[in-house]
This record gives sequence, C-alpha cells and structure tokens, in this order.
Amino acid sequence: MDELTDQDEELCGEEAWAPRAIPGITAVLQALGDPVRLALVRALAECGSPRPCGSFTLPVTKSTMSHHFRVLRDAGIIEQREVGTRKLTSLCRAELDAAYPGLLDSVLRAPEVEPAVH
Repeated sequence: MDELTDQDEELCGEEAWAPRAIPGITAVLQALGDPVRLALVRALAECGSPRPCGSFTLPVTKSTMSHHFRVLRDAGIIEQREVGTRKLTSLCRAELDAAYPGLLDSVLRAPEVEPAVH
C-alpha cells in the first residue's frame, strides 16, 4: 500500500491501518478478473496515492461501484479508510508484491478491456 502523507494522518487523527493479510491466489485472481475492478486497480496504480471513492469515473452505478470496492477489499487488493468526509482508497501493492511477486505488474501490463455499462 502507498504510504499516507503526514497531512492525511493529521486529517484522520489516527494511525494508518495495520496491513491485512492477502487471501489465497484464487480470491485475488477472481477479484482482478472483472474489467471494472481491473480498471479501478489500474487507476490506483497509475495514481500511486490514495484516491477518494468519488474520483473514479466508470460506467457503473454507485451501488455497483460499492460492490466492486468490497470485492477488492475482501481480496486484500485495496484498503479504504475514512478521512474527514472522504473515503480514501489505496492499492495494497507492497502486500500483493510480497505475497505474489510479479503478479500485479503482469496483470497491469495486460491489454485493457473496456468495462461494460451496468
């Protein structure tokens, strides 16, 4: 996961979350197998820092986006935390790279598939 800045920690008023264990490879691959979730992961990887949930522009409803965030969280691919009135989403890159070296880089190099409109 990318480190939060001192400003983010001050805004939150609490320590950064403890890293979560990464589930088995099947859960990770299933989570990354959906074009919408892969688009979210790509956006986080390109940004390199935590992003507010509302900053992702994908052709899905808010409830569908919440579902995709939950699947990614459950697979240990992202972490989310409240900072003031915003929910910041971070990619757990270090944890994924430690558990499955090279997997995330390989997935991110794959050709992009446009997410279907839901």
